[in-house]
Amino acid sequence: MIRPIHINDAQAVLNIYNYYVLNTVVTFDIEPLTLVAFENKINSIQEKYPFLVYEENNEILGYAYGSQFRPKPAYNRVVESTVYVSHEAHGKQIGSTLYSALLNDLKQRQFHTVLGVLTIPNDASIKLHEKFGFEKVAHLNEVGFKFDTWQHVGIWQLKWD
Repeated sequence: MIRPIHINDAQAVLNIYNYYVLNTVVTFDIEPLTLVAFENKINSIQEKYPFLVYEENNEILGYAYGSQFRPKPAYNRVVESTVYVSHEAHGKQIGSTLYSALLNDLKQRQFHTVLGVLTIPNDASIKLHEKFGFEKVAHLNEVGFKFDTWQHVGIWQLKWD
């Protein structure tokens, strides 16, 4: 089931996120976030954007949200998208299900452009974005330093008329 996040989901969602912080380069956070910091993030995002969770048998297996791309007023109809699935739940189409619901919500809110900002290479995330019609529009070389290695970022864009 997909539903809006509740603040009492914060620990489960944080556990999913912190796994990626500690074990992957898909996020450029280097240290695990605290529960208080993550609760603040949830509250801040929910003020203007959707924040959804995928729940199965009372367990949060993934989440997706939109967030501010840049803080200038001209960007108000542009949103950055984020999706994470528990590392133990890959292959169940949870990411696709969440992304579909998130994109529908963002379109209903009349955002014009959605940006996926991905550490690359990341074949699974690229495939997910392109499945929904995103196109690669930028490649930034060596813009993040994690695990003693420079990381690259690609930006995928989806536009609605």
